[in-house]
Amino acid sequence: MNTPKNDLFLRALRGETVSRPPVWMMRQAGRYLPEFIALREQYDFFTRCQTPELASEITVQPIRRYGMDAAILFSDILVVPQAMDIEVEMKPGVGPWLPNPVRTAADVARVGVPDVEDRLGYVMEAIRMTLDKLDGAVPLIGFAGAPWTIFCYTVQGQGSKNFDQAKALCFTDPEAAHALLQKITDTTIAYLKAKVAAGVHAVQLFDSWGGMLSPGDYREFSWQYLQQIVDALKDLAPVIAFAKGCWFALEEMAGSGAAALGVDWTVSPQEARRLSGGKITLQGNFDPSRLLSPPQTIRAMVHEMIRGFGKDRYIANLGHGILPNIPLEHAGAFIKAVQEYEG
Repeated sequence: MNTPKNDLFLRALRGETVSRPPVWMMRQAGRYLPEFIALREQYDFFTRCQTPELASEITVQPIRRYGMDAAILFSDILVVPQAMDIEVEMKPGVGPWLPNPVRTAADVARVGVPDVEDRLGYVMEAIRMTLDKLDGAVPLIGFAGAPWTIFCYTVQGQGSKNFDQAKALCFTDPEAAHALLQKITDTTIAYLKAKVAAGVHAVQLFDSWGGMLSPGDYREFSWQYLQQIVDALKDLAPVIAFAKGCWFALEEMAGSGAAALGVDWTVSPQEARRLSGGKITLQGNFDPSRLLSPPQTIRAMVHEMIRGFGKDRYIANLGHGILPNIPLEHAGAFIKAVQEYEG
């Protein structure tokens, strides 16, 4: 694989000494950008995901505007259950909506493990088109949802404050829950391997709902499946594991073989370093809502964050995805504050 002209992100993943940390933002290809909103007004959500020309254009929009150190492919974690013949809609004002949630052992038995090249070939084509547009400027990240997070939507049928239906399946019929989690895991491994073969430089796993579980339940219903994915991918490309709200698992995750761990804003940089043992690259952890602060405050807080983590083995990022109401100048202030950092 060709090394991008700007390889700061890849060097940070390898733990090399860098002049400053690399920077990108989760959900950077998206809803806070006017150029994204212009496309949103013409095409529905999954049309944008499933049309390689649109997905690749959306991916490079923030790179053109801000010059981040990495691009992340525009897609959605729920293309995986779609490929598994689970219907997923994106309802305005509601978000993900699955009209036929998987709630019983019989439902689980009907869920298939697809041929990802056949069902998700449009994602691989979007990767190839994006690499063309980037022309070797910066690395491209591919991603997938953690099996537990996909499971939450698949069983609940929509977003939730507590995912009670998902937990109910785990706790009343753990055999069915584990069978579904394994099918999602097998599909995700094949999907990420295909993404790496198509040319992405690194992959990130998003466990957005890991923090819904107790530490013991997290190990049983989430982490063991994430570990399977890391084991399958780590020799093919660097893997970033991001489990929101799961600071309690940082020690175990640090020994997983992942190249980096994402952390959210509920743990301090210093504590995240301590919990993870100080020898793994960390990514994060700026509170996305803090991008509503004045630009000069953002700059000061970003520099404080970098000092807290240290400039090496660190990737500056948010602690979750950027919010849609963030002013462009404020997003720019975040990126620029990292780019101008001198430690």
